[in-house]
Order: sequence, then C-alpha cells, then structure tokens
Amino acid sequence: MPQQQTNPPKHPVSDVRWVPIDDVQQNDYNPNVVAPNELRLLYLSIMSDGYTQPIVTYYDDFKEKYIIVDGFHRYLVMKYHEEVQKTTDGRLPVVVIDKDINERMASTIRHNRARGKHQIKGMANIVFAMLDNGIADSNICQVLGLEADELIRLKYVTGFAKLFEKTKYRKSWETRRQIKLRRDYDGK
Repeated sequence: MPQQQTNPPKHPVSDVRWVPIDDVQQNDYNPNVVAPNELRLLYLSIMSDGYTQPIVTYYDDFKEKYIIVDGFHRYLVMKYHEEVQKTTDGRLPVVVIDKDINERMASTIRHNRARGKHQIKGMANIVFAMLDNGIADSNICQVLGLEADELIRLKYVTGFAKLFEKTKYRKSWETRRQIKLRRDYDGK
C-alpha cells in the first residue's frame, strides 16, 4: 500500500467530520430526485460497502446545523434505516464548504450533473462478465439492483442470448468458466 501523504492538499475532504444525524438538515432547493429502485440500491451500497463518500454541507451558525449541499439521499438512507444508523452510531460523515447561498446552489447542481449516467453498453458488458463468471441471474439482480426485465434487456444488448440460440433451453447453463472447470476436473 502506498504511503499516505503527510501534508495533504487543503480540500474539504481533508477534514471529514462524523456528526450526529440530528445535526444535519436538508436544503430547500435540491432538484434531484432518485427513483425508489435506485434508493434501494443506495441502501444496499451503504450496507455492503459503508459510507464511501461524505455528505457535502454548509454549516449554518444561526440554525447550528449542517445544511446539505450534496448527499441528500445518503442522508435519507440513514435517516429512515435504523440498521444503517447502528453501523455509524447515528453519525454521518460530512465535509464543510464555506460558500454563499448562490455558490451552494451552483455546487449542488454541479455535483448532481457530474455524476453522469450509466452507459447501457458498459452496464451490459459488466452483466455479461458476471454471467460468464458463473454468477446466477438472481444474484446479479440483487447486487446490481436490477429488475429481472432489466437483466433480460442487458443480456439481449450483449448478445449473451445468441451464444445459446442453437441450444435447447434449460433453466441453467454452463458459462465458459464452468465449462473450463468441468473439463479440468474431468481431465484429472
């Protein structure tokens, strides 16, 4: 593992604070909305990987609250899921930026827009690789937060179905990895 820099650059992320969730408040201008399926996936992500990004906030001296600039949905997941709160003793990781309201609103929009969108082909390639590695459809749906029909569409995009077009349908088939493992086993 590389050594940590002793004098890191001065950026908000250099000072992550773990603050009680009751000291954090949403802003009143965020236009971002997350669909229920993506919110479930965010919950799964936090439960599986923990908080990997702090919530960006502004500290309001008058309210004595950290006002969210970016990360509202990460906050929301903790607020409504006691099991998430237990993993952090009810504290959220936050960083603080000191900007006026117009700069904060612009920052919120920049954060939202900078996230981008998943490309279908890239997502389909990941699904294909997971299928080829022998991961079951149901597991892929669970870990990627996909509905069954989304998985079917991604299989179609990759041409995964074409690999089996001359094969009699079965609920289960062998991937290249499974075939190699079987051949290696049979060869011993």
